[in-house]
Amino acid sequence: MPSPEISVEDRRVFLKTMAKQTLGVSFAGSLASGGLFEQSVDAAATPKGKAKHIIYLFMEGAMTHMDTFDPKVGVEEAGETKPIQTRVPGIQFGDRFPKLSYLAGAMAVVRSLTTETGAHDKGQYLMRTSYKQLNSIQHPGMGAWMVSEAGRLNTALPGNYVIGGGNRHPGAGFLEPSLSPVPIANANAGLQNTKLPKYLPSELFDRRLTLASKFDESFQSRRESGRVNAYNQLYSEARRLMGSEHLKVFDIKSEPQAVKDAYGSNALGQGCLLARRLVQSGARFVEVSYGGWDMHQDLYSSLNDRAEHLDTAVGNLLRDLNSKGLLDETLVVLTTEFGRKPKINANAGRDHHPGVFSSLLMGAGIKTGQVYGASDKQGFSVADDPVSVSDFNKTIATAAGLPTEEERYAPNGRPFKIGGDGDPIKALLA
Repeated sequence: MPSPEISVEDRRVFLKTMAKQTLGVSFAGSLASGGLFEQSVDAAATPKGKAKHIIYLFMEGAMTHMDTFDPKVGVEEAGETKPIQTRVPGIQFGDRFPKLSYLAGAMAVVRSLTTETGAHDKGQYLMRTSYKQLNSIQHPGMGAWMVSEAGRLNTALPGNYVIGGGNRHPGAGFLEPSLSPVPIANANAGLQNTKLPKYLPSELFDRRLTLASKFDESFQSRRESGRVNAYNQLYSEARRLMGSEHLKVFDIKSEPQAVKDAYGSNALGQGCLLARRLVQSGARFVEVSYGGWDMHQDLYSSLNDRAEHLDTAVGNLLRDLNSKGLLDETLVVLTTEFGRKPKINANAGRDHHPGVFSSLLMGAGIKTGQVYGASDKQGFSVADDPVSVSDFNKTIATAAGLPTEEERYAPNGRPFKIGGDGDPIKALLA
């Protein structure tokens, strides 16, 4: 009896099962659109741009703009937050950010971001990809674009990571699966399952890989493609990395206790510390995702901890990068999916508000020590220089020297641009 035809979907499930059972790896984004390790790319021809690395700090849940970097005064909507003067004349932050206020000269504050969606998943997808979420296609995240266009700086390690929250990440989208970010759920735990279990000696493990390859020979002979090759490379790169000395970069326990304490003993602080280590080792793009900003009730009780974590972690990250000579080649982005309503609700919280919100750009490629755009007196809508999500992402991509005006095509033939169809903000670019 002839063997039944193996479908692409059957092979996808087979690969996923084998990856979990023999390598202990998982994927950021769906397996259909993302793998673990990107292909080796010659980084010698890096495009012109001052940011060789990007650390992207994503505050999931919609960070309140009026209580962070766009505080108001003299209006009821200001709530309990009081503005404090930064070291840059005329720029004020919320009073829960004394450390970042001291470092305001190293930042560009964008106070006029605006979007149309007030739904978390759609807003986060838009921020990460510059495009609206569609059923027909998955768009690449910025990290996938950066590794695809700029190449890897360290060929022994992946170039794209997401720390703390990769479950709904778009991954590589329609780009090669190997460009997807490596998910690290817990910065303290680092990269998991990198050693063979005691019951599986190296010789037996290699035999399993050989057997899996033989099972797959017939399929590969009929369906040779770049995507199939990308999955094959997953195994060879993962095997090469297991037990490698390069894995030390993921172990933040090797840092002095004083350094770990300085970043803060919380997920954001330790995530920023791991991000610095990864950038120091040559990573192109590291996202640190930190939730808990969806503050519909008891806003100020929740905000106190989140603000302290953010103030400490980002303040120390900037100092640490600078002390190691990395800040002049690393762009640090602090953003969120939308803002929160100026009016305090009946539960002492703020509800979703896509009309206006704030973000920070710091480090390489950015003219710092300035505010761009403004919200109105109540913080309800944009008053000056509106910035779309695409404008914002185009600015990031331009600071990294990526070719934002060249069209790239999805498998269905539709054209796309890195950062979307907006325009980079020249006033923010160094």
